[in-house]
Amino acid sequence: MNVLESFSLKGKTVLLTGGAGKYGRQIMTALAEAGAETYIASRNLEALDEVASHERAYGHSVTALQLDLGDEKSIFALHQEIMRRSGKIDVLINNAVTRSATNGWNNPLEEFDLSLHVNASALFTITRIFAEEMKKSQSGSIINIGSMMGMVGVEMGNYENTGMNANPSPIYFYEKGGMINFTRWAASILGSANIRVNCVSPGGLFTPDLPSQFVKNYSDRTQLGRMANDTDLKGIIVFLASDASKYITGTNIPVDGGYTAK
Repeated sequence: MNVLESFSLKGKTVLLTGGAGKYGRQIMTALAEAGAETYIASRNLEALDEVASHERAYGHSVTALQLDLGDEKSIFALHQEIMRRSGKIDVLINNAVTRSATNGWNNPLEEFDLSLHVNASALFTITRIFAEEMKKSQSGSIINIGSMMGMVGVEMGNYENTGMNANPSPIYFYEKGGMINFTRWAASILGSANIRVNCVSPGGLFTPDLPSQFVKNYSDRTQLGRMANDTDLKGIIVFLASDASKYITGTNIPVDGGYTAK
């Protein structure tokens, strides 16, 4: 196979949880542009339908489906619907998260439990269900969307003179750090079925609403001198989803402008 052809996702069926958020939108676009039959799924079906319609206008195959990661029955129903429509799954991208227990560590136990239920327990369940389907073809790629915050502590200097809360919740760091080691575990368990499991840990994404001082502080902390933009994840996603990375598994790849390398 020509090396450029190995990056193509034509003929592959991909499920991306989320798809309308700040990372999900560019991941979805990358998959669609690379030729994948792409399913995006979350609770907010209206928002997903809007972005899916936008991609279909360009001739891309993108379908929005309902998914509530907090409900095990919803995960099973999503699996059944994709199997009914496509009969297979080649790539699973675990991107959707819930934003619970965001008030530092001053949260009731129930708030932490809710976050872990969706961001950890549901991650295990959806990965298992679709990995079982991949085993039938002895092939597949699972990509977990982590965060560079799962690799480091809090850089308090990023918040100096910004007016922002400098007390982020420990649950996000805990979950994203755990996702990296879950990736290694799942790669070990599924490798014999030729299913690859990798993690991508993005850095901070620039949005216009961020205080200019925070953008400067954060950018100075990176090696490339800037925050991530709305295309920076596209290449790594296509690479890990495609046959171009067929001997790569169990890895965590920071896409953070060199933030964690300092």
